[in-house]
Amino acid sequence: MKKKHFLPLMLLIGTVIFINACYYDKAELLYPTNAGATCDTSTVISYSSRVAPILRAQCYSCHSATGGSGNINMSTYANDKVIALNGKLYGSISHAAGYIAMPQGGGLMSSCDQAVIKKWITNGALNN
Repeated sequence: MKKKHFLPLMLLIGTVIFINACYYDKAELLYPTNAGATCDTSTVISYSSRVAPILRAQCYSCHSATGGSGNINMSTYANDKVIALNGKLYGSISHAAGYIAMPQGGGLMSSCDQAVIKKWITNGALNN
């Protein structure tokens, strides 16, 4: 290889390595869903105002009354409570060992959404 081509080639390789080394993929920091908001789980979590909207956005499109993927029908409080209290809801959304990770083919729910659901379950999965 000629010396005059060596330096540009090394600069190109160095630039590619530098750019790839700076890649950062922590989704919650790059794409915050509630920029500036905090996740408050210090009070009793309301099913209708806090939990149902999360489940509606994340779960109901696949787990609805019209078939329910995996034979899991959500979309009603009674059905949501059953899978909450038997451990399947939190096990799935937290991607715990022994559970099918949900949403299937997707990443984890935000840590705040998980904390809200966990707190609701811990408080007895009340319909409040």
